[in-house]
Amino acid sequence: MEGLFAILLLLILMGLGVPVAWSFAGVLTYLAVAYDSNLDILMMQGFRSLDSVVLIALPLFVLTGYLMQSGGIASRLVTFIETLVGKRRGGMGASMVLASGVFGAIAGTATAAVASIGTIMVGPLEKRGYPRSYSSALLGISSLLGIMIPPSITMILFAVVTRQSVAALFAATVGPALLLILGLIFFNRLAAGRFFQEIASEGLAAGKAPAKGVATWRALPALSLPVIILGGIYGGVFTPTEAAAVAAFAALAIGFLIYRDQTIKQFAQSVVAAAETTGSIVLILLFSFMIGRILAFERVPQDLTELIMTLIRDPLLILIAVNIFLVLAGAILDDVSVTVVVAPLFLPLMVDTGVHPVHFGAIVACSVVIGANSPPVAPILYMACRIGRVSIHKVFAPSLLLIAFVGIPVMLITTFVPELSLWLPRRLGFL
Repeated sequence: MEGLFAILLLLILMGLGVPVAWSFAGVLTYLAVAYDSNLDILMMQGFRSLDSVVLIALPLFVLTGYLMQSGGIASRLVTFIETLVGKRRGGMGASMVLASGVFGAIAGTATAAVASIGTIMVGPLEKRGYPRSYSSALLGISSLLGIMIPPSITMILFAVVTRQSVAALFAATVGPALLLILGLIFFNRLAAGRFFQEIASEGLAAGKAPAKGVATWRALPALSLPVIILGGIYGGVFTPTEAAAVAAFAALAIGFLIYRDQTIKQFAQSVVAAAETTGSIVLILLFSFMIGRILAFERVPQDLTELIMTLIRDPLLILIAVNIFLVLAGAILDDVSVTVVVAPLFLPLMVDTGVHPVHFGAIVACSVVIGANSPPVAPILYMACRIGRVSIHKVFAPSLLLIAFVGIPVMLITTFVPELSLWLPRRLGFL
């Protein structure tokens, strides 16, 4: 009961506008008093849990995302993809989806994708006939490809709190991510003919071979980043942590030496922004590790497992119930909170139901995609609205359509077809 009340308290604190990290601190204080825990011991255990080589990748991937924004990498990726698919029906929307996917394969974060891709594409989309409400909704859900296509900061956090292989979790989300990309492109193609009329662009670079060649040449340095990162990880050349360092250094070199869009001032601003983001996440992790220690010592996850399995005996219904809870939690909490608190709470239940922890990681990633774009909180969707300069009330309808016809089906397929997320990790020898 205390564990469930702790989650309720977290929701209340965040609803009152308390910063996420200090909301976690409030929950920790409540649990420490309720269970009469020794805070000195908890603090030492929390810092010991933070002493992880895997976590070094976190600030480096965050920094990579900011460097891509300021170094001209994101804009050249968008131009390249637009020349390939932009002239087809629904091509501009598909360009944004694909650009978000490629961006995610380098930076591993959704917020950076919203800021970079949205700033570049929402205006041109409006000129092609896309309503800002629809393009903002599409931006919100497609930006979450950044946490599904490896490398993924969310999966790094999941690996840390559940003691799973980072590389296995990276590979597990590839299948669901590709399915989400296909679903979004197909939905967008239908929407371009039914919900709004896309305006053709005679001067679009996709129809001119020289322009396509120029765009490809200019994008080659940016396109080399995901090849280097993912090829290095899965080829055994370097670990995910080393890949993060390579990504940050490569983004810096490309921005300064090749594209020459990066400046010393912009670099300093990127470092400060990355430090602020990382500091907030690390504080949340510290408090969540301490909360997890209390809950584990008091057998809260085990008690929750026994309670649910007493009430629901059918494994199929248990999976559906957990899916619903994850989506509801994601609609109220941010992706970090869902990953480091809610997911580990349900992990013993999933294992008892026969779900592999790596498979559960892919399910959590899909739930975050839906939750981060669902009212009332919808943090990513709100950010997409700010970038698109449109009222959140106008975006809810297209966002819910994308969730209903693309997001939820992808999550259900990922949940009930384990091989979608387990086949690649097994083929690569991670399981």
